[in-house]
Amino acid sequence: MNVQILQLVEGARQARGLTVIIDVFRAFSVECYAMARGAKSILPVGALGEAFALKAAHPGALLVGERGGKKCEGFDCGNSPSQLNDFDVRGKTIIHTTSAGTQGIANAVHADEILAASLVNARATAEYILRRNPEEVSLVCMGLGGERETEEDTLCAEYIAALLRGEAPDISDGIAGLANTSGRKFFDPAKAEIFPQRDFEMCTQLNRFTFALVVRRGEDVRVERVDV
Repeated sequence: MNVQILQLVEGARQARGLTVIIDVFRAFSVECYAMARGAKSILPVGALGEAFALKAAHPGALLVGERGGKKCEGFDCGNSPSQLNDFDVRGKTIIHTTSAGTQGIANAVHADEILAASLVNARATAEYILRRNPEEVSLVCMGLGGERETEEDTLCAEYIAALLRGEAPDISDGIAGLANTSGRKFFDPAKAEIFPQRDFEMCTQLNRFTFALVVRRGEDVRVERVDV
């Protein structure tokens, strides 16, 4: 199995084979928590206009997403797992757009298959890949806004790559260190409304979930839960 780690939107464009789009803070952590709470499906989109068009087609869906970390105007919820707890998502369709994670899905046009991953479902993602046993795997770290590399996404990619090699790395120190690097914003009282501290805690619960997020590409692009 040839495994490569790529970065940002350009990395998503270069990705080949089974492609894992990684966004720990916070897109695919949000999607994992939504699926765990019974969401029916998630429609990930890149453009705001596309999100509103899907809302018109699916009036019962929840609009969830951000630009620059802030909840998009007219949306039900920002890109926050803790704030999503205020909504009953059981049986709901979620329309999701973010500055990084969903942009990766939109740009991975050469991928044979796409998964969405974060620390909370990293091992399940690796187990899904091992079952599929593809020749080529691309792990794409979406970073900040898809434009700047971040520690948490690279840590997640390296962890998944190690699992695929049959290793069992201890990344607890790396996760703890995120509070002093890319996760500092979650501990800034001035940013608490946009980046709640609870989000950091929820996004760094390694292997909390035992399912992969598989992207189905058809008339609509959908993310579905596959238990492993």
